[in-house]
Amino acid sequence: MRVLVVDNYDSFTFNLVQAFGKAGCEPLVYRNDAITLEEIETLRPDRIVISPGPKGPRDAGMSGRIIESFGSRIPVLGVCLGMQCINEVFGGRTVRAPVCVHGKTSKIYHCGSGLFRGLPSPFAGARYHSLVADGIPSCLRLEAWTEDRIPMALRHDRYPIVGVQFHPESFLTEHGDALLRNFLQGLS
Repeated sequence: MRVLVVDNYDSFTFNLVQAFGKAGCEPLVYRNDAITLEEIETLRPDRIVISPGPKGPRDAGMSGRIIESFGSRIPVLGVCLGMQCINEVFGGRTVRAPVCVHGKTSKIYHCGSGLFRGLPSPFAGARYHSLVADGIPSCLRLEAWTEDRIPMALRHDRYPIVGVQFHPESFLTEHGDALLRNFLQGLS
């Protein structure tokens, strides 16, 4: 399985690449400003991952256009900044988090389906962010959250698009490999 990983200039990107490689995938890594939509068509990825990044969605290069162009037909996973990009593509906004959380774990509560199929609720998830998704549009469902109701996962109601605010690739996240396997196997 070919997994296109869009690198938003983040140190966690290659942890994701390593996790997908370990799962038996062929990760293809391109920086967010070094790939075109036409090149993605040629690559024919089976999955697309929008990586974390140090800034906000407006500074994520082609990430939003990739979600818009391919999300209806190729499953997309957004991680951290990637989830914020998904939210903004569909009309939401990104705001400062009530509290910046970097290198800490939180209890992640979830719906039990899709990415979270077979995972306990709650589980510990690693967080590294100072921004959060807000004004979540009606086409996105809240799939996971923290105790204080910060959105931790969103899923499109028609397309195979899902985002997580926490970092499944971090060693601090429980069941991260299982969550990524669920993405690879499908979001049903």
